[in-house]
Amino acid sequence: MSTKLKTKDGSKLPSVNLQDARFAVVAAEWNSHITDALLDGALKKFCEAGVAADMIDVFRVPGTVELTYAAAQLIKLGGYVGIVVLGCVIRGDTAHFDYVCSSVTSGITRLNAAAKTPVIFGVLTTDNEQQALDRAGGCLGNKGEEAAECAIKMYDFTLKSIKKTSERFSSYEKNS
Repeated sequence: MSTKLKTKDGSKLPSVNLQDARFAVVAAEWNSHITDALLDGALKKFCEAGVAADMIDVFRVPGTVELTYAAAQLIKLGGYVGIVVLGCVIRGDTAHFDYVCSSVTSGITRLNAAAKTPVIFGVLTTDNEQQALDRAGGCLGNKGEEAAECAIKMYDFTLKSIKKTSERFSSYEKNS
């Protein structure tokens, strides 16, 4: 969703205890002047929300395609309540843009469908550098901040869904 079109009404962070919540952020090195700004935004949002700096692990990979592999390895490693991937793909003169965007989108989608740890897609896919700058702390906000916010909300969702499921099964066992 475009930041420009986003309304802030109802978009408050949940009041979830983040004291023991460990997050991972993986940022691509390619287009680092953009991904560094996204990373700064994500770290800022996590800290503002109450996540201790030592509970956020930051990793770098060469490019956006490698984000899927990194997230998959971190899921296998375990211990994270959410993983944020940050990248920036700017359209060029060849089909490479389409392949990279398709690869990372499909990869992260597959991870989210199969794994228990949410992977938040913080990848900019833009037609030009200015569009990326606008979304990395420019006039359209910082998508890194939004990705961190999403990771916190998905952690809250996970906790609530586990609680509801355990309540349902507890109720079922009592009635059996």
